Amino acid sequence: MTRPLRWRAAVHNADVLAEAGAALILASLAIRWLPFARVLALAGWQGAPRRVDAALARRARWAVDRLADVVPWRAVCFQRGLALHWILRRRGMASLLHYGVGREGDGVSAHVWVSLDGAVLIGAEEAALHPCLLVRPLPLPVDAPAT
Repeated sequence: MTRPLRWRAAVHNADVLAEAGAALILASLAIRWLPFARVLALAGWQGAPRRVDAALARRARWAVDRLADVVPWRAVCFQRGLALHWILRRRGMASLLHYGVGREGDGVSAHVWVSLDGAVLIGAEEAALHPCLLVRPLPLPVDAPAT
């Protein structure tokens, strides 16, 4: 079910909505036209490291979810997760993109979710059903110094 954007919320969050729209378009194009390995490589990019801004992360998640519900193409967990991951990484936040695969009936299904500081921001509802196969970028071990 698509939920209409409320004008007051849209005006207040115009900056993050614009960025989310661009990120959704780029993520959808990358997933459609680039090899999977190249999409994963793009998920490793990060801007200058900064502290986590939880309020901005929530606003970005809201914007990605809202726009993904109304775009004229199918934007599922992979597009949503990649778009949110790019927004957070561009701002220097060390988000992680998780890719998991699980059984669904006689077949398999894949799922993507994004975490930040150990908490799942987007895609949490199905993450438990899809054991994680890979994470991008690779997280540093707890005792490893950050570069």
